[in-house]
Amino acid sequence: MKLLLDSCVWGGALTRLRAAGHDVVWSGEWPADPGDEEILAQALAEGRVLVTLDKDFGELAVVRELPHAGIVRLVGLSAVQQAEVALRVLQLHGPDLVEGAIVTAEAGRLRVRLSTGG
Repeated sequence: MKLLLDSCVWGGALTRLRAAGHDVVWSGEWPADPGDEEILAQALAEGRVLVTLDKDFGELAVVRELPHAGIVRLVGLSAVQQAEVALRVLQLHGPDLVEGAIVTAEAGRLRVRLSTGG
């Protein structure tokens, strides 16, 4: 799966997700932070699911209805847990994410907001 990791996601997750066979770009390697709207637009343009810790992306997608290619929000996880939880979310909800779902993952809990197809 094609992923874009927000800069707030632990850089070590990049290696783990790539090792699992995913095509991953990490915005932490970009020369400058272009801002949330541009990150979301870049992920959409490249067909990448955005993986982030930042709740602002949910607001952009839900309240402002900005288009996206799927969002995984990791909440309250240690740096070393981020890759494993992201991998589990991708395994369980990969097809939903590709269709534009938003998945919020906390320790022991997942919330899935399916795309309305808009």
